Amino acid sequence: MAGVKQFDEEAALAAALELFWRQGFAATSMPALAQATGVQRGSLYNAYGDREALFLRAFDLYAARFLEAAAASLQGDDAGQMLTRFFDAAVANMTTGSPSRGCLTTKTATDGSMDSERIRARVQDLLNRLTALVEAALQRPAIRGQLASEPAEAAAIVVTFTRGLAVMERVHGDRAALLRTAYALVRLLITGAAKPPSTAPTARSRRAAGT
Repeated sequence: MAGVKQFDEEAALAAALELFWRQGFAATSMPALAQATGVQRGSLYNAYGDREALFLRAFDLYAARFLEAAAASLQGDDAGQMLTRFFDAAVANMTTGSPSRGCLTTKTATDGSMDSERIRARVQDLLNRLTALVEAALQRPAIRGQLASEPAEAAAIVVTFTRGLAVMERVHGDRAALLRTAYALVRLLITGAAKPPSTAPTARSRRAAGT
């Protein structure tokens, strides 16, 4: 029947997301998407309308996964441990893959894609929701008393800092350095915070692991 999807949409969206994540929206063509998803261009156009609409669907999948991981990390009553887990999750998100895929949100914000009002709105919504998640976690009584600043201010700093980490990952590709810098920020945000335990791999261990 016309208009009925004749392919596995979940698998196609996952494949499209992977390609968008590696290349960015601006550098990804419909022929490349057809090849990556195994779905003919005509079928993709019939199902989604255009490349931007497909990107928005893939970005929604990315946002749901990212926010779920962020929320899972923002648990517990120790502010230092909680923020350390949050940055661990954020850095893992941008350094996965070989070569690493980077951060889709930051890539989208810097490759000209924000000329589209729909894409700009999606990026803004993700960052707003992330900030709200972090602020809600920092507002918990057990956490709030450990902060060196107000929860809303600290949340804005944390989320803004993740954007800087994403840029530094693209420039240097050094996961260990990203984590060291993130842990330094945690110490600044927590009153009387002890140094978080280092989970950043050394250069030697990264070579041994092939990452």
